Amino acid sequence: MLKILLPLVATIVIELLVLLYLGERRKRVLWASVAMNIATNVPLNLVALLIGSSLTTVIVGELVVIVVEALCYEWVLHRWSQAWMYSLLCNAVSFLTGSLLYWTYLFFLNV
Repeated sequence: MLKILLPLVATIVIELLVLLYLGERRKRVLWASVAMNIATNVPLNLVALLIGSSLTTVIVGELVVIVVEALCYEWVLHRWSQAWMYSLLCNAVSFLTGSLLYWTYLFFLNV
């Protein structure tokens, strides 16, 4: 359960911070981000747990998430370019931050 909940909460917090940094203050957009992350992060992490998190799984999974979230942002924002920007930036920052935290954790766990 923790392997699903921890990445989800981290992703939600990171992506909300990215949106706020970009100047987004509309509650419907921020809540949509939370809903999108629940809808995409949980299945992505379940798949990774079930079939393994190979490089192919991670790349394909992240690309699917970027497209799905861009479509959802477009539905909320009605601005295609902004939807793609939000999806790409939010997912890039959360992926890189999550990866950094994961590898830092592994490094200190194995010391």
